[in-house]
Amino acid sequence: MSIQYFFLFFGLMFPLVFSPGPANIVFAMSGIRQGVRGSIPLIIGVDLVFIIYSLLIGFGFGEILKIFPELIFLFQIIGSLYIAYLSYKFIKTSNIETTSNEKTFTFKDGVVLQVLNPKGWTMLFLMFSILLDGSFDHTAQIIALVIMLAILNISTHFIWVAAGSHISRWTNDKKIDRLLNYFFSGSLLLVAIWLLLQLTFPM
Repeated sequence: MSIQYFFLFFGLMFPLVFSPGPANIVFAMSGIRQGVRGSIPLIIGVDLVFIIYSLLIGFGFGEILKIFPELIFLFQIIGSLYIAYLSYKFIKTSNIETTSNEKTFTFKDGVVLQVLNPKGWTMLFLMFSILLDGSFDHTAQIIALVIMLAILNISTHFIWVAAGSHISRWTNDKKIDRLLNYFFSGSLLLVAIWLLLQLTFPM
């Protein structure tokens, strides 16, 4: 692959990966509550599923979903509701005292979040439809795209978690911490509502 191809990939995928979608908001919330180290299981859960999805869609599962679009619609509905649940879960745990061993977001949450994340599906379809070039070896190109996306994803997710952790360190006031909790939870809930509205009233 040429350097121009890499810049095309980065220019297309970086805004999609870094933008404040459901997973990134959860990462910031996790950074606030659990810190960077405590958020690693969540990151592993999200990115493990994303890598598996990338390989499946790249090697043909995406064509099956195009034949049965109702499956995508079902995942989007369930995913939007789960995002709303995560917003509620964070608000609930922020209003009670938690032990040092208790985690708000776990590996399991990361897996379920990414399985049902509508933004993740859309991003992968866009990447493969635009960046796959028939003049190159198909298998090698898919693997290269999956590796580049995995590196970009993991790096970005750590940035979001670290940002949340640093915000938490700057604010020792419990009232400010609670306001931040409500802000991120509200943002996540707005994302869920927006996704549901998009599905109900498509533009």
